[in-house]
Amino acid sequence: MSLRFEEVDWRPTPLGEISLRRRRHLSSGEDVYEVKLGDEFLMSSLFTAGEIALARLGLAQLAQGELDVAVGGLGLGYTARAALDDPRVRSLVVVEALGEVIEWHKRGLVPLGEGLASDPRCRLTHGDFFALADAPRGLDPQEPGRRFHAILLDIDHSPRHVLQPRHAALYEPAGLRGLADHLYPDGVFALWSNDPPDEQFASVLAEVFADSEAHVVEFDNPLQGGTATNTVYVAGEKEGENRRGLVQDFRSR
Repeated sequence: MSLRFEEVDWRPTPLGEISLRRRRHLSSGEDVYEVKLGDEFLMSSLFTAGEIALARLGLAQLAQGELDVAVGGLGLGYTARAALDDPRVRSLVVVEALGEVIEWHKRGLVPLGEGLASDPRCRLTHGDFFALADAPRGLDPQEPGRRFHAILLDIDHSPRHVLQPRHAALYEPAGLRGLADHLYPDGVFALWSNDPPDEQFASVLAEVFADSEAHVVEFDNPLQGGTATNTVYVAGEKEGENRRGLVQDFRSR
């Protein structure tokens, strides 16, 4: 049985002090992993439905065939794991700004870490996703100019609530057009958000992509009781079967 609470690792970083904590959930007896940046909670293994839905909803929009996928933000690895669980994915590049987070995975300090680090399809890359997305060389430093079938992004809390002020430019038309240049013509961009669907951001997506949707992801919240929601935006180059801007419900299972 694990300790009731343990700080697994703590590091100073350019973004602030980051810590990985593990605590025992009293009701289930299972270990819960949490990441904090300063005094702010970034993520918890207790709430992963949105991260998993980001991969599933994004990849579901793509046709059959082998897929090359990029993920912005490693975190606890749930989006990357869900992407690799899709048998069509032949390669996955995960861009993470904090080398400490990549190290947690490679050292097996988080539950999904060893599986991701050892998967031959997956490469964990230390880099600034926003700077790479804005550059012609693109998201894969080892292969400049590379394109992807899907780009899945989960770094900021939402387009309105960013971790760093400079991130905000990505969520404007010019930033999204630069990001779209790293996609194949039929590629998909998907974004996780902790906020409800944002009509203003949906309008920005519609300026850049031919088709876009906001999916509401509902999941149980054992801490507060009842349910909570995240939003996953999915945008593609070609018109889809659903009406642009449609808000759909996605209940986690």
